[in-house]
Amino acid sequence: MKTIALLSAPLLLSLGVAPAFAHDPSPASSVAAPVSQDRLRADVESLVGFGTRHTLSEQDSATRGIGAARRWAEAEFRRASEACGGCLTIVTPERMVSGNRIETPVRLVNVVAIQPGTERPDEVVIVQAHIDSRASDVMDWKSDAPGANDNASGTALVLEAARTLSQHDYPTTIVYAVLSGEEQGLYGGKLMADYAREQGWTVKAVLNNDIVGGSHGSDGKSDDAHVRVFSEALRSDSTDELRSAMRRNGGENDSPSRNLSRYIAGIASADTDDTLAVRQIYRADRMGRGGDQLPFQAMGYPAIRFSVAVEDYEHQHQDLRTEDGVTYGDTVEEMDFPYLAKVTRLNVETLAALAQAPMPPRVSAEAAVQTFTTVQWTPSEGATGYRIWRRRTDDAQWELLRETDGATHMVTLDGLRGDDWIVGVSARAGEAESPVAAAVPGGAFYPLDTSEGE
Repeated sequence: MKTIALLSAPLLLSLGVAPAFAHDPSPASSVAAPVSQDRLRADVESLVGFGTRHTLSEQDSATRGIGAARRWAEAEFRRASEACGGCLTIVTPERMVSGNRIETPVRLVNVVAIQPGTERPDEVVIVQAHIDSRASDVMDWKSDAPGANDNASGTALVLEAARTLSQHDYPTTIVYAVLSGEEQGLYGGKLMADYAREQGWTVKAVLNNDIVGGSHGSDGKSDDAHVRVFSEALRSDSTDELRSAMRRNGGENDSPSRNLSRYIAGIASADTDDTLAVRQIYRADRMGRGGDQLPFQAMGYPAIRFSVAVEDYEHQHQDLRTEDGVTYGDTVEEMDFPYLAKVTRLNVETLAALAQAPMPPRVSAEAAVQTFTTVQWTPSEGATGYRIWRRRTDDAQWELLRETDGATHMVTLDGLRGDDWIVGVSARAGEAESPVAAAVPGGAFYPLDTSEGE
């Protein structure tokens, strides 16, 4: 194992080498240029046209209900595959489900398009959204429930990502997933997470898109310049032993999902073509609510949720009606399609960056009772180099310290007192770069049962 000693940050500055701040993988935004606002609108209108997409609605109708909607989504994936010479494999995982919001067992089906990686096909990034909709009563499967923003917007985003990215090859696999059963209890997300585990995939990241097509809130506020990215703090798959180690050594703000969120924020800040910034929300989801990223987090997979900057509760989970001059219902007229296009482009850029980059390495650090920190990491397949980062424990973003070659897997940070800093490492393949994996308990981008040293 090759080892080098790193220059301290003050010495770097004295030499005129200023450390870089705010992890910025600098992806090429040109990959997202073909994203079409018109196609996004057409997809949302098509989905709304099925009347309701409630999970308990008709499965056999050709024009109404969840069955017609998911078959339409499958047909769109197949058209995208035809356009790239058959590059997508379409699968429809299914199971019978029942629960508090499903009184009678129902057939649940996800629609999934898989774009195999050219070098590491078992290394996977997933973009997903739920296709089902609901009215005011979550058990009402008969009333119209257009679900334009919640969540035809996310479904349209996933379809557009497939059309755009399938025109390129990537070292790792991209999975485009349209999920059912979210409103009844995250059933489609659980089915998809189980499917990922059954395939033996190494899941690098999951981007869940839920309510991503509006910029106006029910309180009159508007914000089309930000998108919220929700990320968990403590890992959902934490054990008592891991939580104890975090209390001693840190890690409560460095789950893989949290560092994935920081990575996405860096991509958004590097894109000069779009006026969309990430507002990082340091919680797994909105207060008292949830989305299909949660089943992935429960299995130890890095997963985040994209959602609008301001929610409109009058046009979400509401029957179509007018009361006291207020119009209720989740309709196309309440959406902002230029905003949806911006969120779609950010997803596409993030997917492209992740699909080109190696897996983040597993990282450990030794710093107790000494004036220096030794950082060590496992090699990442396909990596040609690594970057070492530090972050003050009360800072939001990473600060770059040094780059190394692909043969180096240990460094000594002279003068870096580990009590005051979190350190991490990202893997590079050419210009492509992974998220930073932190050298803390639970910092590895792997489920705990496959993480070395956790």
